[in-house]
Amino acid sequence: MTSENRAPDRRVIKTKRAIKSAFARLMAERDINDITISDIAALADVNRKTFYNYYAGIYEVVDEIENDIIERFDEVLTEIDFTMNMSRPYMVFEKITAVISTDPEFFGYLMSMNSNVSLTTKLVGMLKAKVKAILQKYITIEESKLDLMLEFMVTGMVAVYQQWYNSDRSEPIEEIGEVINQLSFNGVNGFLDIDIESDG
Repeated sequence: MTSENRAPDRRVIKTKRAIKSAFARLMAERDINDITISDIAALADVNRKTFYNYYAGIYEVVDEIENDIIERFDEVLTEIDFTMNMSRPYMVFEKITAVISTDPEFFGYLMSMNSNVSLTTKLVGMLKAKVKAILQKYITIEESKLDLMLEFMVTGMVAVYQQWYNSDRSEPIEEIGEVINQLSFNGVNGFLDIDIESDG
């Protein structure tokens, strides 16, 4: 087995995950300019040398976190068979919720980042582009209307998750996912189960 094909060392994966989780936790508490390598290393329970074995600096950690998150969401969207599931479009949100549920503490730190505009912008942009490319293969709709629909759905979805993570999280994340599904595909009336009758 060549070095290119060798599976990643579990210790490396564990150490890098600890570093990224520590950084995300610190970002939820303070501005990135106030975070040092020593802060990250101490919280991750590694020394500075170990940190520099994997990253040249803090912004390299940021880039890797962004790329990891986008790749994970991209993978789950690619796995969805829209040919078989066009009658169940909410599967998109089920898959996204499932990804977040795999590591709620880590995503909690990410969603709590006051300075994390870059990640949110990249995530929303990727999700909109991916879902748009898929839907255009199966439905006929004006592109301008599709863009508005995706802006409303995806941006709203991310905002709801952020609000949940910044709250006391008393509701299970799966229930939050169900609320997002209901609002996205049935609207407020469907969510509230309101029967509006015409006066005419």
